[in-house]
Amino acid sequence: MADRVTVIGWDGSPLTDAARGALGAATLVAGAPHHLALPEIPETAERVRLGSVTLAARRVAAHRGTAVVLADGDPGFFGVVRSLRAPEFGLEVEVVPGVSSVAAAFARAGMPWDDAHVVVAHPRTLRRAVNVCRAHTKVAVLTSPGAGPAELGLLLDEVHRTFVVCEELGTENERVSVLTSDKAPDHTWRDPNVVIVIGGPAAAVEGGGWIAGRDPSTGPRGWTQPDEVYGGVLGEGENELLRAAQLARLGPRTGDLVWDIGCGSGAFAVEAARAGAAVLAVDLDPESCARTDAVAREFGVHLQIVRGEAPHILENLPEPDVVRVGGGGAAVVAAVADRRPQRIVAHAATRDAAELIGRDLTEHGYRVECALLQAVGLDTKSWTENERSVVFLLSGELPPRDTAR
Repeated sequence: MADRVTVIGWDGSPLTDAARGALGAATLVAGAPHHLALPEIPETAERVRLGSVTLAARRVAAHRGTAVVLADGDPGFFGVVRSLRAPEFGLEVEVVPGVSSVAAAFARAGMPWDDAHVVVAHPRTLRRAVNVCRAHTKVAVLTSPGAGPAELGLLLDEVHRTFVVCEELGTENERVSVLTSDKAPDHTWRDPNVVIVIGGPAAAVEGGGWIAGRDPSTGPRGWTQPDEVYGGVLGEGENELLRAAQLARLGPRTGDLVWDIGCGSGAFAVEAARAGAAVLAVDLDPESCARTDAVAREFGVHLQIVRGEAPHILENLPEPDVVRVGGGGAAVVAAVADRRPQRIVAHAATRDAAELIGRDLTEHGYRVECALLQAVGLDTKSWTENERSVVFLLSGELPPRDTAR
């Protein structure tokens, strides 16, 4: 095992005394090609190109001597420190941090970033990173080959955002470009790069916020809001208690894409967006689309509204994680199940309709639950019944082996 391992973050500025001292004593240095060209590296030191971090960590662990690992930015922020400290290597490391590439990117843009989400995009997580960009006003994306600005722009599709693309930060080849997301696929981008994604209504926070990223305390409390908040135009299957049960079954979260089919008043779509998820609200009725857009603006959340008739309109929509079917019955549920979202919820007014939906979900391999929900509203002045609703709530969940994305 290496006698000593120092991880140095390099942001393009002159090395600190601590970094110079560590490099001067190194018998093995691992890093990218531009790191290995630094003049401070001893000529006698073994050089290891940092391609696969896992392979490099094994070389470092097997080395007898003093090892240094060079990385761009802050190596403790989505960097190599986590990999080097994995239990299988048994390495204890000292860290000389640099300015993170995210901090550098926002500095180049002249913008604060305490209210930004930070995500890592590589081919396995690209879709979820794009969903965060759909849902939030300010996002920094740490990209990788095959999951860069062009791929982000392509997957955002009709969701228009502004990109600030920062290439090769801290090097002599540094370049910062500002363009709209639809133009990003037209360019060839150099690695490494960071993309700042900006768009949609920004909620002003007087005096700054108190927590990094999205402030979860903005807006009224509660997963759901009283029906009257939505203008008293809720349709069948949109009452507050049913929405609460649907949200509980679906569990929308940051990085998810939610389909709300038959969005009606927009109540469920807005509440899913308030949970941090990206939402596609689908409805054939132009008035429903307009109401959904209005209530999204009122609550300050991002929604993409798609006008069209399900199931046909669903064919070209991006892949969902969870889906609420608010209208269309068994035919729409079957079309949704063909797309294999992790969870689906639907409702039915009769037992026969519920059985039909449940059979469709079962035939598609979903584990199905059904509950009869009865809500009775009481006037608390006289304690008499003033409203009653009865509905079948159906939920389908894919087995764990089918939910990996």
